[in-house]
Amino acid sequence: MHIMTVCLGNICRSPAAESVLVHRLERAGLDNVTVSSAGTADYHIGRPPHEHSVAEGESRGYSFTSRAAQFAADHFAEADLILALDSSNEADILALAQRPEDEAKVVRLGAFASDVGEGVRDIPDPWGLPREAYERMYYQIEDAVDGLVAAIQDGTVQEVVAGQRAVR
Repeated sequence: MHIMTVCLGNICRSPAAESVLVHRLERAGLDNVTVSSAGTADYHIGRPPHEHSVAEGESRGYSFTSRAAQFAADHFAEADLILALDSSNEADILALAQRPEDEAKVVRLGAFASDVGEGVRDIPDPWGLPREAYERMYYQIEDAVDGLVAAIQDGTVQEVVAGQRAVR
């Protein structure tokens, strides 16, 4: 399985989600899952993750190896699951979908959060905000990633994705 995390510029939220997911998958012994990230905009192509995203992530034990890339329609063929970090990015990704099978791969990361019963929350973009915003971002990402890892382990990922697709 290949999972792609996607935000706007691919320097704050999606590389953080990628790093958290890689770490949690390794910890769970799920070595048959690969992870990458991208952004819907071309603002930061080739740049490393934002310094606050890296600093907060490293303080939590995560490592970063990716550089910013832009999401393109070709990514639908590469990814089995595409995790948008907010509803705006989800809409931008879906606008590139060429087939129903492409759309079926897209869901917001918040669909796996522990508080999803209250509705799927977006993970706010911390870009330009103080470091505390990155700390809040990580708490949301970690919670949702834990739910995703549990769904991978119990085989319910597609049920969650289908359930969210039904309410789009």
